[in-house]
Amino acid sequence: MFADQGKGVLGFFVRVALIVGSTLLIASFLPLMEAGAESVSIGFFALVPAIFLVVYIFVTKRILEALVLASLMCFVFADRWNFLSSFNAGLTTVMMDEDTGWLIIVCGLMGSIIKLIERTGGSLAFGRFVASRTKTRTGTLLWTYLLGIIIFIDDYLNSLTVGSCMAPVTDKHKVSREELTYIVDSTAAPVCVLLPISTWAVFASRLLVDNGLVPEDQAIAYFVKTIPYNFYAWTALLVVLLVILRVIPPIGRMRVADDRVKNGGPVAPPGSEKIDIRGGSVPSGTAADGAQGRMIDFLLPIACLVISTVASGVDMQMGVIVTLGFMFLLYVGRGRISADEFADCCVEGLKNMLLPLMLMVLAFLFSDASSRIQFTETIINGVLPTMERIPQLMPLIIFIILGATEFITGTNWGLYIIALPIVIPLSQAVGGNTVLAISAVLSAGVFGSHICFYSDATIISSAACGCDNFQHGLSQMPYGLIGAGVAMVLFTVAGFLLT
Repeated sequence: MFADQGKGVLGFFVRVALIVGSTLLIASFLPLMEAGAESVSIGFFALVPAIFLVVYIFVTKRILEALVLASLMCFVFADRWNFLSSFNAGLTTVMMDEDTGWLIIVCGLMGSIIKLIERTGGSLAFGRFVASRTKTRTGTLLWTYLLGIIIFIDDYLNSLTVGSCMAPVTDKHKVSREELTYIVDSTAAPVCVLLPISTWAVFASRLLVDNGLVPEDQAIAYFVKTIPYNFYAWTALLVVLLVILRVIPPIGRMRVADDRVKNGGPVAPPGSEKIDIRGGSVPSGTAADGAQGRMIDFLLPIACLVISTVASGVDMQMGVIVTLGFMFLLYVGRGRISADEFADCCVEGLKNMLLPLMLMVLAFLFSDASSRIQFTETIINGVLPTMERIPQLMPLIIFIILGATEFITGTNWGLYIIALPIVIPLSQAVGGNTVLAISAVLSAGVFGSHICFYSDATIISSAACGCDNFQHGLSQMPYGLIGAGVAMVLFTVAGFLLT
């Protein structure tokens, strides 16, 4: 065993040495970044780390390792022999970023909230409630779909809540975790980007103001204009419903997962316990005090989370903090658990979120590293001539190109920050439909993150449902491509009708 481990470690270092050495050789022919510059343009070579990342993940299925190596490659292209210093500085920058801090606080504390609901029997009570109202597999999945639409404030809140609560229920109906995760993932961001009262709407509206498109008091109203043309979000929701009803049958890896469960295999694919927010465990059927749990132990914390998030100006960080305080009074005050047990559950919930958080931090690092070599800008600039000649095709091109970019970088909001300042003035300059162009950007972010193996949407949904994120990405991809294909047709038609 130790010999095998030694070979694995040696193989890793050999791979690293070969990759870094080859990258340094290529980098020696590329332009150096000027002193004080934040990025350097290296032409089509900016695509090399992205291509390497995707190929490496498919070959090795090692996502953490792939993100680290691809980030190193970007830093080598930008800084040559100073790549380790740049890697160190980049990691520090990502960890000190306000968005990363928000992510760690919100997702970590959401892990604590979910663990507390499970510990007090709230999840079991909810499971009994659903089971009493539907006896079929399809009915249970329709409940999952409905909950995904109801909890629309934030995609993290949506995925973590729906996935963690429905996994024990769908397990009883022999639903593969791949299918559950697909339903949860595809009713999270698509719903949030279609409603003006969500963190997505607030963020996108803020970007419209920052880019000088509209004054602050008209930002939400302008965002509402994009909703009818957010074609991927609409088609994704429709495709999910058709999959649940089996109008669209299991395809590819989803069919493999379906057959595995039907033949008596486990509901979750191998390796899922590593990312499972419940630590790979399934509730045993009893609450902390031996009772079966009550619905108020589930409903009141979720209601508090939603209400406090909305009341604080759609501030989810404030929402989770207020909710934890409320749960202390609700559970400890009623004697459901002791104060010591409450604290232990909070710590255990945080621990269960470590791997998902690590994956997301490394995805942010790669996104930051790829920006050093102008990856997104290189792709957009490559299709500029076509958009200038045929502005009617601009929405379609934006959706395709930025969807592919998002698939590589895995950070949808980060894509919006980079792309909107380019797309908005470009659409105005070439006489395109700006509302349609913005809708294409928003749709591309959702689509790309859906089929990406390490995007925040994929990781959070996988953690909540207890499904290996690589298997989730593979099994979800065909359905994402179906939705994208329909969206492409609609963007083409709308481009010619509205431009």
